[in-house]
Amino acid sequence: MSFSRFVRLQPYGTPFAIERFLMLRGIILGVHVLLALLIIGLVLLQRGKGAEAGAGFGSGASGTVFGARGTSTLFSKLTAVFAAMFFATSLTLAYLGARPSAEPASVLERAAQAATATPQAPATPAPATPAPTTTPAPTGTTPPK
Repeated sequence: MSFSRFVRLQPYGTPFAIERFLMLRGIILGVHVLLALLIIGLVLLQRGKGAEAGAGFGSGASGTVFGARGTSTLFSKLTAVFAAMFFATSLTLAYLGARPSAEPASVLERAAQAATATPQAPATPAPATPAPTTTPAPTGTTPPK
């Protein structure tokens, strides 16, 4: 399956490999955010340690939908799996973010790259104009008042 039809070329003539790299980073970032939301949801759905104390006061029947042990093992295992995947995507994004990009990052770097890429014609030297000369004031005379 080719994803080349989903890639948009940039006007600066960016190589195709950089576009695929950016798309890969976007997909991994999307999975990372989804995992974060799933972990938050699972943690909020889990029962706390003090939830069993309410069973003596009539609220014990609410936990029997998922069996006698409840959802503690299922949610605990899912949380551990999603946390491991979240950790892996975090490390992957950190690695991809630390790699130097091939394209210039600032306007000045782009201008310097464009100046070195296009050779300029040698400039003709302008005729030198002599510097204006000033005559020094005579010494020993007093200036007029």
